[in-house]
Amino acid sequence: MPHKGDYGQKKVHKVMSEFKHKTLKSSSGAKVKKRKQAIAIAMSEAGLSRGQKRSTKGSPSSTIPELQSGYRKI
Repeated sequence: MPHKGDYGQKKVHKVMSEFKHKTLKSSSGAKVKKRKQAIAIAMSEAGLSRGQKRSTKGSPSSTIPELQSGYRKI
């Protein structure tokens, strides 16, 4: 049975090979010239750019009442 990440790896490989052969286009239809932009497109299409949100539990602003209300004691 294939692993969960196999689709993402294949999609990234496909997009990066399109970039290498200069056939990758952005959503506006312009050719992609920068490698970083190609990586961003590949990650987005593979669904790898959606990371988990960090929890705010235990952060200083949620535990100190002065910081919650927006004022600071002097």
